[in-house]
Amino acid sequence: MENIMEVKRVSKRLKDFKLDQISFEFKRGFIMGLIGPNGSGKTSLIRCLMNLNRIDSGEVKLFGMTHQQYTREIKQRIGFVYDQSYFYEDVSLKKNKRIVAPFYRDWDDAIFYKYAEIFELPLKKKVKQLSKGMKMKFAVAIALSHHAELIILDEPTAGLDPIFRRELLDILLDVIQDENKSVFFSTHITTDLEQVADYITFMNQGKIVFSKEKEAMFDEYCLARGSTALAKEIESLQPIGVRKTAVSIEALIADVDRQQASSLQERGVQLQRPTLEDIMYYTVKKPGTI
Repeated sequence: MENIMEVKRVSKRLKDFKLDQISFEFKRGFIMGLIGPNGSGKTSLIRCLMNLNRIDSGEVKLFGMTHQQYTREIKQRIGFVYDQSYFYEDVSLKKNKRIVAPFYRDWDDAIFYKYAEIFELPLKKKVKQLSKGMKMKFAVAIALSHHAELIILDEPTAGLDPIFRRELLDILLDVIQDENKSVFFSTHITTDLEQVADYITFMNQGKIVFSKEKEAMFDEYCLARGSTALAKEIESLQPIGVRKTAVSIEALIADVDRQQASSLQERGVQLQRPTLEDIMYYTVKKPGTI
């Protein structure tokens, strides 16, 4: 399957922050989640993908094209959801839709009204009268209504109730049933990505920590737990991050082979699959003991 997104050595200097040599690829037909702590550069990267921030160096290719040559064509094929509302606040949802629709050659009113019904959008209300969650629902409906091949969402589930979050994840899974379409979204809610993402790209301090297939990532790491009496055995494995209490130790470890795992378990060390939050937490907190 061909790449829908290629980011090669992208750098961008902002006021007090820099995206530094960002590189990763993303294939059609999948969902990629973008994670990282606050200030890691997720929104800055997404703005570069959309050409809202012009990159200083490197290359961004979407659908095999660059913004320098084909930015209008690229944006026709992307459904984009910002982290903040960008609609006219004093205008109704229905009028906002009428303003936006002509910009897209493949706009489909039937799809928009389908999602308006699913999301229970109050189309006659002004945007400023809506909750944050309802504004996000409207933005998602707009993004899905012009047959976009790539959906890019910046923190789409932030501030949403659990019911709509689950509905949105189901919709994103439905989008990629068409193997020509892909979804790329950032989030702080790592459990959402554990449910739906095929690939994870992890950023910290403006750099890529890793960009990997999700299951391969989980196979690479394990969480080791035991009493403080087992601290030397666990720390000898050069953990990525360690947390100690008066009575126990917990550590994130990479590349533990079966023989090592068996030996550790025989000595009373508990090994388990980490969550995505565990991986992010211990990686960001390294080096040293927490």
